[in-house]
Amino acid sequence: MKVALIHDHLAQDGGAEKVLKVIADLFPDAPIYTLLYEKKNADKYFKHRTIQTSIIQRLPGGIKYYKWFMPWMPMAVEFFNLSDFDLVISDTSSFAKGVITNTKTLHICYCHTPTRYLWSDTHSYIEELRFNKYFKKLIALSLNKIRIWDRVAADRVDIFLANSQFIARRISKYYRRDSTVIYPPINLSDFQISSDLGDYFLAGGRLVPYKRFDLLIKVFKANGKRLRIFGDGPDTGRLRALAEGVANIEFLGRVSEPEKIALYSRAQAFINPQEEDFGITMVESLASGRPVIAYRSGGAAEIVTPDCGLLFAEQSAASLQTALDHFSVANFNSTAIRASAQRFSEDLFKQKFQAFINEAMLKHKSENSHL
Repeated sequence: MKVALIHDHLAQDGGAEKVLKVIADLFPDAPIYTLLYEKKNADKYFKHRTIQTSIIQRLPGGIKYYKWFMPWMPMAVEFFNLSDFDLVISDTSSFAKGVITNTKTLHICYCHTPTRYLWSDTHSYIEELRFNKYFKKLIALSLNKIRIWDRVAADRVDIFLANSQFIARRISKYYRRDSTVIYPPINLSDFQISSDLGDYFLAGGRLVPYKRFDLLIKVFKANGKRLRIFGDGPDTGRLRALAEGVANIEFLGRVSEPEKIALYSRAQAFINPQEEDFGITMVESLASGRPVIAYRSGGAAEIVTPDCGLLFAEQSAASLQTALDHFSVANFNSTAIRASAQRFSEDLFKQKFQAFINEAMLKHKSENSHL
């Protein structure tokens, strides 16, 4: 069986790339098609894999300024010729699902979300852009055309997998398609429980506006508790300015995996103030035996149970502070918290994913035996 994997882009090291790595482990001979890749990020997981890139990779500024090439990404994906493959697996939150396959090929899409800036977050996305209102209007028109393509692209997928029940509902709403949920994986052995707790709360990830780190800064400026934030991103400058002169809030920037693991294991709790499609950082905290305080929306509602954390109902400073007031380390057991992360183990993901693929391929071959 000839298998191809296709991913939106390998320009950053995020949760979707970690999922792709695990899927790629199941299919060691499968080439990986992607719009573009940045070597320093892609080599971490895919150094010895065959990677096929689109024309955007070869355009001036195509890697560093790839977001400016968004209007051409649908066309670039459609240029990939995957007609020789029996199975195509797209791992995507945007364009990869739009690849064109023939009738003998089964296309299974592992969907992290229907493209946020085209559907659920389109208005906030445009509002947060740092351009004048006239340029924003032009961007809105461009998104309208891409949104039409995205809806058509979803119809090219034979079977959808969703990374959470929350995303399954989005797939149903925007694409009018059913999907099966298989939660994303983490390697539990990478994380550890520590008996030496620090005095800090932890947050982190890509620093972008929708993740609402500004809400954390507002709350911790007022309550004086210690907050450490790891990661960077386009919102870093604004967030640092909001916290300027506040001694109890510390920005750590990008941290290595060993540093991040140590930060998780010693934190009082990990705080997730945003609505996430899933939320792999929350699971990493649980795997470290540390509770999570999260906004009750998106993947958090499926990850955080009463024995491993607290959920706050509103994305507001008052609601988050109420959760912090009710939080006590003594109310949680690290061993039980880590046990709750077993639902998201890499081994379980591989088992479920492989079984799903095998069954789907058998059905597909049976239905297309006359071709």
